[in-house]
Amino acid sequence: MTEPLYLAADPPLLFEATVERALDDRVVLDRTGFYPEGGGQPADHGTLTAGDREWDVTDVQKQDTVYHHLADPPAEGTAVTGRVDRERRRAHSRYHTAQHLLSAVLLDEYDAQTRGNQLYADRARIDVEHEGFTETHLADVETRMNDLVERDCDVRWYTMDRERAESDLDPDRTRIDLLPDSITELRIVEIRDGDDVFDRTACAGTHVTATGEIGSVTVEGRETGGSGRERIRFTIDS
Repeated sequence: MTEPLYLAADPPLLFEATVERALDDRVVLDRTGFYPEGGGQPADHGTLTAGDREWDVTDVQKQDTVYHHLADPPAEGTAVTGRVDRERRRAHSRYHTAQHLLSAVLLDEYDAQTRGNQLYADRARIDVEHEGFTETHLADVETRMNDLVERDCDVRWYTMDRERAESDLDPDRTRIDLLPDSITELRIVEIRDGDDVFDRTACAGTHVTATGEIGSVTVEGRETGGSGRERIRFTIDS
């Protein structure tokens, strides 16, 4: 099984690995810093190098293990250096942390549960349970999010036993019930406003280490996503 370096407390963007399996257009590494697509967050891109050869990693998917998509892959046993596209990773991390902020604000202010999200390098959207947001609501949400950005709240992540998490944490925020029963250890992402925990969510995505790194947030608009469901679109400063 591939060691997921992207889940580390300080995930590396440059790492050494060995090719364990080579397929027509994919390789499996013994360890990887490349984040595989999941949870609404796109996959990392970057390169693998060995000697004077370089391969572009154009997609990363997690199935039975983590597969790195590239053309004419290196042979099994090849020692490679992986380099994650820094700007792409940072954009996704900023948007993912911003999405956590938005989900927490909507839950606190409107009791609106997040039911889905999709992040990109230049925009994001979330789907929530709510009958309808007005322009005033969206302006208030934008103001609240930017206040939390300016407060530069600490963002941290750590692992927790599932049984303890189900006992100790708020299920409306963690949404542990959505995870397969086979997952017994959870990665928790926590946003702290001083000594207070503003949000605590089970999440395997990448994040910035403080909300101040997100930048200014603009709520771009909303549309109805069906009965009792709203979709909110937002951007952050590039």
